[in-house]
Amino acid sequence: MRRIAGLLLAPLLLLSAVACGSDDKASDSASSKNGVPAITAGAKFGEKPTLSKGEGDPPKELKTDVISEGDGAKLKNGDAIQVNYLGQAWDSTKPFDNSFDRKQPFDLTLGAGMVIQGWDKGLVGQKVGSRVELVIPPKLGYGEQGQGDIKPNATLVFVVDILKATQIPASAKGTEVAQDNIDLPKVGVKTDGKAPTVTIPKGDPPKKLVSNYVLESDGEVVKESDSVVVNYVGMIWKGAKEFDNTYTTGKTQTFPLSQVTLKGLKNGLIDKKVGSRVLLVIPPDQAFGDQQQQAIPKNSTLVFAVDILAKV
Repeated sequence: MRRIAGLLLAPLLLLSAVACGSDDKASDSASSKNGVPAITAGAKFGEKPTLSKGEGDPPKELKTDVISEGDGAKLKNGDAIQVNYLGQAWDSTKPFDNSFDRKQPFDLTLGAGMVIQGWDKGLVGQKVGSRVELVIPPKLGYGEQGQGDIKPNATLVFVVDILKATQIPASAKGTEVAQDNIDLPKVGVKTDGKAPTVTIPKGDPPKKLVSNYVLESDGEVVKESDSVVVNYVGMIWKGAKEFDNTYTTGKTQTFPLSQVTLKGLKNGLIDKKVGSRVLLVIPPDQAFGDQQQQAIPKNSTLVFAVDILAKV
């Protein structure tokens, strides 16, 4: 079973997709501090930084330098975090990507493999409100293949501002909602953190989007502008074949809803409450239509059981 999550979103940032070039040029001074390239302008938390070029040979292991320490909670694997960042190659004077210019912080689940390993390893244990500088060797970055504007075997340097973090519960929880329509799938209601069962009936699927509570929480209502942290099981109605399951990997997914390209998934989660479990039945015209996607045949009706664990 291949992961399908990448097909649900528009291409995101360099960390998980193709590099976005930046026209900003950093200082070509070879100054450094604590063995990492120095910040020559914009040194304060929240300011867009300018980085000097690395001096000499880069470190062969991951290096994390705390520029300024916040007073928030320490980050743990599984936390949903929001950051601003600027990235630059060790031997370059030009950033390859930054979120400051976009004025759109980057949301991720730490330790979920959504980003390069150097981020997952380097940010654990850092405090919310901190600015840190990461120097990431190729083996924890993009390795021998490189990516986009990043050359093969490049050592990467990131300045990261940790804006906030949210602890993620293991499961949705809430009031059980009756599933009395025999023509719709039935979703299990256990809240042990394991994948819920999904039983799809033998008949024809509905022609319109279905978005029903299975467990209804009393959390905040999800808006299109939110990023949501979810666990889900995804199935094809015909044959009741599973095509994706985040529970089996132990890694949640964070979806900025404004960037979700699967129309039925996006529309089905908007206006639902955080902490809830939701059944989605997505007809082809709100799924992948007449295009085959990996193991999903064209014109497939999709079924999702989604735990909305948090929003960030």
